[in-house]
Formats: sequence, structure tokens, C-alpha cells
Amino acid sequence: MTDANVASPTQSPSASRAGRSVTRAYAAQSSTSPLAPFQIERRALRPRDVQVEILYCGVCHSDIHMARNEWCETIYPVVPGHEIVGRVTAAGDDTTKFRVGDTIGVGVMVDSCRQCVNCRKGLEQYCIKGAVGTYSAHDLVSGEITYGGYSKQIVVDEDYALTLSDKLPPAAVAPLLCAGITTYSPLRHWKVGKGHKLGVVGLGGLGHMAVKFGAAFGAEVTMLSTSPSKEKDARRLGAHKFALTTDPERMKELAGYFDLIIDTVSAKHDYNLYLGLLATDGTIACVGIPPTPAQVAISKLGAGRKSIAGSSIGSIGETQEMLDYCAEHGIVSDIEMIDIANINEAYDRIMKADVRYRFVIDMASLA
Repeated sequence: MTDANVASPTQSPSASRAGRSVTRAYAAQSSTSPLAPFQIERRALRPRDVQVEILYCGVCHSDIHMARNEWCETIYPVVPGHEIVGRVTAAGDDTTKFRVGDTIGVGVMVDSCRQCVNCRKGLEQYCIKGAVGTYSAHDLVSGEITYGGYSKQIVVDEDYALTLSDKLPPAAVAPLLCAGITTYSPLRHWKVGKGHKLGVVGLGGLGHMAVKFGAAFGAEVTMLSTSPSKEKDARRLGAHKFALTTDPERMKELAGYFDLIIDTVSAKHDYNLYLGLLATDGTIACVGIPPTPAQVAISKLGAGRKSIAGSSIGSIGETQEMLDYCAEHGIVSDIEMIDIANINEAYDRIMKADVRYRFVIDMASLA
């Protein structure tokens, strides 16, 4: 393509453009540039692909990390967005899962090697060769860069897309595809349910979903926060208790109390404080990803056989399980809808924790 605003795929110049489409998007050109209008190419349909008109896209803190290259792995230009809800507009000849007109979801990954031990176990999110991210990754077939949901359309293998229920509002479903599954997966892995004491650190996009799921699963949920203003909302979302982590006396009362703590914070903070709140054999599951390394006192782990662990998203199968659970129990994210033109302002507000609790872009605003 000769248009300077069209991204150049990494395939050879002689490769056929037949069936490819140009679509509008918003992209960052560098770690310091704002997101701005851009044009990208989507691949021609492969036999098991679906083409999707994007209706809504959630705004994840990971989008900011990647746009600003805070994890030192961004491929520019980057089109963020991996909480995608859209309508199928075309399907490859061998597709069986979806039909034109279906409303579907696309989450954090769009492919994996499908052959490693984890992929064969249905844990493709932990693909040993690396799952292919919805954006700023390399397509396994063509090698070209993947572009995310801040765009008008996307093409994806149907095996990495999700079925959505019409029982739930689609805009509020979009954040479930990252914020939802990122908290649902560790709660299921550690078998949280009735009789368990769950602590949730951080009441943001991830934290508010951890509270909702923990309460739905029957656990006693305590919001752990530095901000007393969060108590009312935490209880509205389902938290049974609220504790200020800046109150030394309250922290003493909670020493050795929790079976599991879900830590959703993506900024630098002290994990050692929360290790002291774990019961024997308790675990902190970290789902927020701060941009700098953390220091953990090993002595605190040994004092009670405690663990600090990480958890990513869920597999496609587990994500579908979550979506079905949400449809059955009426669970969605609390959202604020925005136009794409306000995305840079939204990023600034996220950094100030000024959103309750997830921005979702109405992609009809991308003219």
C-alpha cells in the first residue's frame, strides 16, 4: 500500500492482497505519542476465520502499559484493545462455530501453537511457545503484526472467539473478556467457595469483578483498600467487609485471616503487607502487573507455608465457562461508555483511578 497511514504487514511485497481489507483504527506510533486515527489492513479470510464488525471494546490497563511500552515488548504501531464484542459479517468456508449475524467475543489471545503440552491440556493461555496476543504480537502464519479492538473490524480464527448470550448487554460483557476471566480463573483454580475468606486488593476494573465473582461463589469477601471512599461501592458490589490497609490496628486484627488474596494492583506496592494477612497455606494470587519488579521477604513465606503466585487469563474453554456463568447469574462489568475520540483522556483518568469501573468504547464513534 502507498498510503502512509496504512500499516505495512511483514509479509513479502509480492504476496497477494486479494481478500484483504483496510479498516479504520486508533494507534500509538511510539511510547510517547497519543493514540490517533490510523488505518490498518486485516487479512483475507482463512478457511476457519470469521470477520467481525467491532461494536464495543473495553479499555484495559494493559492497553496503557503496551501503548507506553512499559513492559518493553510493544511492536509499533500498536492498536490496543482485547475486550472485543462484535458481529460476524463474513465466515471462511470451513467455519462451524459461528454464522454471519452472530454476536461474538474476542479476548486477549487469538492463537497459540496448539501442539505443546499446555495447549493439548486446554491451557493455551500458557502456551510454551507463547500465545499470540490480540495486538502487538506476530501472526503464526504470515508473521504480520496483530492489531486489536480499537478498530472497526477484526479477523480471527473461530477457535479463539467466544459465544455470547443475548441475556446480557453486550457493552457490559466486553470487559469480561479480560477483567472478568483474569479474576474468574484464579478463583476457580484455588477453588474459592463457601467457607473461604477472600481478600481483594484494589477496587478497579479487575478488583470489582473479583468482588462480584467471589461473592457469587459463596466466599466471605473483604475489600482491602487505601481509600475509605471505596467502602460504599465495595459493599454494593458484594463485599461483606472492608478494611483500610493504612490502619495498623485493623491490619493486626486481620493477621493470618485470609485463605486467598487476589491482588489486582498494577502499580508498585508492598506485597509483604498482604503476606502477613494470609492464613497457613494461604496464597496471594497476583493478577495486576506492575511495570517494576517487586521485593518479597522470603521469611514471610516460610512463616506459615504461604505462597505468592501469578495468574494470567483463562483458556478459551474456561472463558466460555465464565461467560455462560455470567449469563446464568446476571453478572456483567460496571462500565462507562466513551467515544474513541476521548481515548487519551480515558487513559489519563485510568491512571488517576477515575473510572467506575471499566471504560468501554462505542466503536460506532469511529467514523
